Amino acid sequence: MKPQDDFEIVTHSPEETLALGRKLANGLRPGCLVLLEGELGSGKTTLAKGIVAGLGVSSEEEVTSPSFTLVHEYGRERKVYHVDLYRVESARDFATLGLEDLIDEGAIVLVEWGEKLNFPAPQVRIRLDHLGNEDRRIVVQKVVVRKEPRT
Repeated sequence: MKPQDDFEIVTHSPEETLALGRKLANGLRPGCLVLLEGELGSGKTTLAKGIVAGLGVSSEEEVTSPSFTLVHEYGRERKVYHVDLYRVESARDFATLGLEDLIDEGAIVLVEWGEKLNFPAPQVRIRLDHLGNEDRRIVVQKVVVRKEPRT
């Protein structure tokens, strides 16, 4: 499954959300920025676990929420950064994370709470909504934003 076209799906369990993440990983390329948006408990970290596992850089069990460390790094040759902006409150805090540098080095960057800031890079936006019990509505949208050339 490639995030080339917008689509919406409802998952009915964490296992289905993990499986969707593994499938989405097939369409991600180096330098891709994936914004994971949704309320607390909507499944952002669960989807990120599936994506990281699908990319083959770590197991689902090793992927945890980076809420307190802000950034987790996975992989050696193929890098994936998992970022959590929940506690980031200002543009200055955001700037210290160096996300543009991570993208420029060809890593895949997964950002939870990505709706908090605008990003000047090609991206996939994924919105997760809690529908009750274990059901989640997941909307995948490919958004291409051209970066201004650096001078």
